[in-house]
Amino acid sequence: MGESEHQQTAGSRLGAPESGGISTLEHGIKPPTSPQGKSFPFKIQMLDDTQETIEVPIRAPGKALLDAVCNHLNLVEGDYFGLEFLDHRKIMVWLDLIKPIVKQIRRPKNVVLKFVVKFFPPDHTQLQEELTRYLFALQVKQDLVQGRLICNESSAALLISHIVQSEIGDFDESVDREHLSKNTYMPQQEELEDKIMEFHRNHFGQTPAESDFQLLEIARRLELYGVRLHPAKDREGTKINLAVANTGILVFQGHTKINAFNWAKVRKLSFKRKRFLIKLRPDSNSSYQDTLEFMMASRDFCKSFWKICVEYHAFFRLFEEPKPKPKPVLFSRGSSFRFSGRTQKQVLDYVKEGGHKKVQFERKHSKMCSIRSLTIHPPDQIPEVPKESSNITLTQITQPDEIQSLKQQKEDKVAADTSVQRKSPSPKKSPLDRRAQEAATLKIDGEDGVKDHTQHNVKNAHQPSTGSLTGSPHLSELSINSQGGMIGLNSSLSPNLSPDGKSSSPLISPLLNEPVCIRTDDEEDSRKKRCPTDKAYFIAKEVSTTECTYLKDLEVITTWFLKALNKDDSMPESLKTLMFSNFEPIHKFHTAFLKEVDQRLALWEGRSNSYMKSENQKIGDIMLKNIQGMKQLTSNLQKHYEALMELEKAIKASRKLEIVCRDFEQEKVCYLPLNSFLIQPLHRLMHYKQIMERLCKHYSPNHPDFRDSRAALAEISEMVAQLHGTMIKMENFQKLQELRKDLTGIDNLVIPGREFIRLGSLSKLSGKGLQQRMFFLFNDVLLYTSRGLTSSNQFKVHGQLPLYNMTVEESEEEWGVPHCLTLRSQNQAIVVAASSRSEMEKWREDIQMAISLAEKSGGPIPELLASSPPDGKSPEEGPADQESEDDLSSSRTSLERQSPHRGNTTVHVCWHRNTSVSMIDFSFAVENQLSGNLLRKFKNSNGWQKLWVVFTNFCLFFYKSHQDNHPLASLPLLGYSLTIPSESENIHKDYVFKLHFKSHVYYFRAENEYTFERWMEVIRSATDSACRSRLLSHRETHMY
Repeated sequence: MGESEHQQTAGSRLGAPESGGISTLEHGIKPPTSPQGKSFPFKIQMLDDTQETIEVPIRAPGKALLDAVCNHLNLVEGDYFGLEFLDHRKIMVWLDLIKPIVKQIRRPKNVVLKFVVKFFPPDHTQLQEELTRYLFALQVKQDLVQGRLICNESSAALLISHIVQSEIGDFDESVDREHLSKNTYMPQQEELEDKIMEFHRNHFGQTPAESDFQLLEIARRLELYGVRLHPAKDREGTKINLAVANTGILVFQGHTKINAFNWAKVRKLSFKRKRFLIKLRPDSNSSYQDTLEFMMASRDFCKSFWKICVEYHAFFRLFEEPKPKPKPVLFSRGSSFRFSGRTQKQVLDYVKEGGHKKVQFERKHSKMCSIRSLTIHPPDQIPEVPKESSNITLTQITQPDEIQSLKQQKEDKVAADTSVQRKSPSPKKSPLDRRAQEAATLKIDGEDGVKDHTQHNVKNAHQPSTGSLTGSPHLSELSINSQGGMIGLNSSLSPNLSPDGKSSSPLISPLLNEPVCIRTDDEEDSRKKRCPTDKAYFIAKEVSTTECTYLKDLEVITTWFLKALNKDDSMPESLKTLMFSNFEPIHKFHTAFLKEVDQRLALWEGRSNSYMKSENQKIGDIMLKNIQGMKQLTSNLQKHYEALMELEKAIKASRKLEIVCRDFEQEKVCYLPLNSFLIQPLHRLMHYKQIMERLCKHYSPNHPDFRDSRAALAEISEMVAQLHGTMIKMENFQKLQELRKDLTGIDNLVIPGREFIRLGSLSKLSGKGLQQRMFFLFNDVLLYTSRGLTSSNQFKVHGQLPLYNMTVEESEEEWGVPHCLTLRSQNQAIVVAASSRSEMEKWREDIQMAISLAEKSGGPIPELLASSPPDGKSPEEGPADQESEDDLSSSRTSLERQSPHRGNTTVHVCWHRNTSVSMIDFSFAVENQLSGNLLRKFKNSNGWQKLWVVFTNFCLFFYKSHQDNHPLASLPLLGYSLTIPSESENIHKDYVFKLHFKSHVYYFRAENEYTFERWMEVIRSATDSACRSRLLSHRETHMY
């Protein structure tokens, strides 16, 4: 804003001396301005539910009222907040800071303005003052109460426990119950009271400020944190919700995020009547149109959303307030709206250099008061907060926001530097300073597409990492919501917003928008701690990391599933006793085992006396002791198969239990199919055996730990041999049950004697050419299906080919189709083509083996299809072929027809990536599980993000830390390639491997050579089918 012209006063005209310009006000208190007409008392609803009256001239701009509210609160970081009100059209709108208030509020006597958080930063640590964090915590509390911040029960209970801690202090059961009975923090709170108190018990000694900090730490990870949903429709008329965040524009279906458009890829925002338009930057890797269109309820709703998008972009992406565009000489078209105020970077710089004094403030609902603690001052410098009247007049407040005394700045800066630099991220490292140049050149257009260039040239700026691999707008965040499949992803992510219907697979990659976790290489190197270099240490470390994941998996059954069942009596008591009486002793045993391993590792890392080092630098003795203890649990392990069978029978018999189990599989904590957790204890024995084999191979015969390690290997090998048959039966039964959920049109897939062999995508030759089909091979029948238009994304069975007397012929020359096979059964012959020669060979080998098994059984199969005609085809075969072609495009374009169930199982991954997996692949994958910390980097990002990563079932699951109960996102690896980065990729770090699929690239960095080799080994088993074949060929036992 330009400098105001100096106007002569009466005193200056008479020769009176002018003021020297030195402020005599306290720092942070603004000098008075000249009156701007008659003041009016505006009613302001505060975040603590109190109502204040603030007087400002009614003709003053909106910024004057917001500044008055902030000054009333002694709030320095007021730029994150705004005033909203219900206008005469009954639309909730933000008070425009530039327009006069009188032009925005028609009947100010009847209007109550709400003071709320307007801009939610990506990281609450960017909020420098305790008062600001307190107000943000009040906003989270308000959103919980109003049902706007939707989350699972555990997260809600944890949030409320921190609120209760800040309000009443440490846990006291009677006080807690009374407080919760008198205060409602969320709908249906009564059901969570015990869980809230359980969490509150753990917050002993936590101050209100610490509770606010923890509350915001949990809340910022929630998908709906800071999100206000705006109803809209896509081009197909599908109901969706639009929202804006610091990273860009978000698209929700219901309360599930299904797409995101980063600011870096948005070229222009505009609206025409009630159509909201997003113009994207051209991308050579995408084939979709560059303009996306959404219909909103009215022009007013559309314009209101457009305005907040403009403000969010400017606040988080620009370095300084955009300059106003010149007024047109003759006439103007479109909206002249622009962002007014400081950007986030300016706020951070201002607060960091301001040296603000501590100011006491009152927490309305808390027994304790808090003091802003950004700077260090002696106690006598803390001023008393004057008891202000609720009526504040603008004539005592300045309108510009940065009039300060230079002398005061210098005095306060000395005391401020220490604590501010400790609490605030360095400007050089801050994600706010790594911005792309195009971020400031987003064109914001009003109605009729009139361009408002908010260009701001930033030299040598870097784009902050948003977790996006290529910035492609069709990549939606993979929020975990387990669905009874291999991956447990939220299936709502797959629909894309491409208007032309062309898009990539929804199973691409996770976008973890966590810029606060990204740090530079120098920071990461400085954090490395010195660890032993002995390979045995790293093997022991692997025992610890994988045991940690195993315990979390056991808790899915012993804690989370049990709580779900206790809500109603859906499970028979006999089954509940059978299941949990066998799991709880196992969980208790392994909890003690993990504690013992971690204690040994702590001593191994050097915190022991030197004469004790040889005693502590080994792991074989602990393994031997605990494996011998595990043998006492063999009877419990043998009953898991019975528990699995009885659970499936009970689900089939009870609709109520079926709903409970289905709903539980939608919980984020259940990231794998529910019944797969019942097999985990048997799979864990295989892990111990592999670990002990590596340890014995590493040790020399004269090593002091060799004897114990060999004895432990012998003990665990005996247990594995004893339980191997049970494990094979459980794996096959579990896989058949999962496939039953993925298929429709089958009466009795799960029958005694049936074994699953392979599933995958093949192209079937018909009169319409090659059509993609999903094939399922068992030991007695081959089914082929297509992806149907069912609400649960199931695959519709088109036909079956009995394997009895079937022949397989290679027929590339006959049909002129590469990698082609002809399958001839008694009544039918079909021609199928694989995606590659190796895929064709795998199918031919497995089909030949299955034919041999069918002939040994000596008879035809029972009837599978609901109504199977003599030729083995479904009655819907004709029209279904055409329908499936529509499925292929419609499932990728609408917003969508997918339900949260069965959306991204192994079957869907194979369908989208045109590959196949066998039962032996599945068995091998679960035996090659791995957990641990990895640093991850995207192709276009600068820093590395530290994540806890779990590999299982051909998939990487990403967690913030090993303590998290559920993953943030996941990455299915089928179809990905595993390589080492080349020199041209400028990854100048050790122990880095690269995962890429089409244009999607991830870099992962291990901590040492051993973990690097282990991650390469297990990931290669999932990504490289040739490697899987080689490894499987050396297995001593065969399933069939």
